Amino acid sequence: MLPMTVIVQRFKRSKTAVLLGLLCYGLLTGAGEIQSVACPKEDAKALEWLDKMSRSTHQVNYQGVVTLQRSKDDLQVMQVSHSVSQGSRSEQLTQLTGQGAQVTRADHPLECLHPGHQLLELGATLQSGDCGIAKFYRFSMAKGERIAGRKAVRIKIEPKDMYRFGYVMEVDHETALLLKTSTIGHSGKTLERFQFAKLTYSETLPEGAEVDVVHEAQHSGPDIPDTQSYSTRHWAIGWLPPGFTPTDAPASNAARKTYTDGLAVFSVFMEELERGIQPGEGVVRNGSTTSYSRGMQIAGQSILTTVIGEVPVNTARMVADSISWTH
Repeated sequence: MLPMTVIVQRFKRSKTAVLLGLLCYGLLTGAGEIQSVACPKEDAKALEWLDKMSRSTHQVNYQGVVTLQRSKDDLQVMQVSHSVSQGSRSEQLTQLTGQGAQVTRADHPLECLHPGHQLLELGATLQSGDCGIAKFYRFSMAKGERIAGRKAVRIKIEPKDMYRFGYVMEVDHETALLLKTSTIGHSGKTLERFQFAKLTYSETLPEGAEVDVVHEAQHSGPDIPDTQSYSTRHWAIGWLPPGFTPTDAPASNAARKTYTDGLAVFSVFMEELERGIQPGEGVVRNGSTTSYSRGMQIAGQSILTTVIGEVPVNTARMVADSISWTH
């Protein structure tokens, strides 16, 4: 059994790795060329720009300074670098404030796609008449602003249901590199924003900063199970928001289960308790990240279920309520 402080720390670490992916993969790595005629209701120009953005990460070397703001008083500054060479890419993200943690990914093959990225292969799905992720989000274009001295194109991404958040992305007009992303809540409020404050297109890596923690991003895939477990019993999630699929293939008693729709990601933890727990729930929100915990009884066993990720509270609650023993 892992204490909840460890669970939260692990998710925060994985979220830092996700941020590295957002910056270095441009959010849509691996998308093919867009054929928007199969989805006439979607904005063809926006989909074309998303395709350009996905391909830019295979072509562009850059380094820069990025700011991440989750609230008025929570502003982090990070240094990021990305290089492409001989069929592989390498990335590094270093916190310049706070703990000073660093996430690195070295010699990652260009053809290697993680499960979340595979959901965003809009080219093939649109050609086949399947709108893919466009089933769950509405895309449109708007006038962009200047980010880090670069002229940008703005892409608005609005959810078609209540189970996910929206996004506003600014991409470089010349290179299609992702320059800024804002996560938008249902009320229209910006929950979280990151953007380049400084950007240089160069193969020269920045000087290393002092760090306390170094984390090498893992190349996990669907064939690599999560062997760590809380329980000898098998548990399952009975309801997922439409479009969300597993990011891996964990055992049915694994320590966690993680899901993504290609843009948002959340993890579910189920912890068996030796003592009884009073029914109830707790919610902590940090920017676009929701941490929802619920104590309950399943077949006479006291459990603590926690859903942590970039989804609304009601989505997390519905996922938690659907958990059951399989046998």
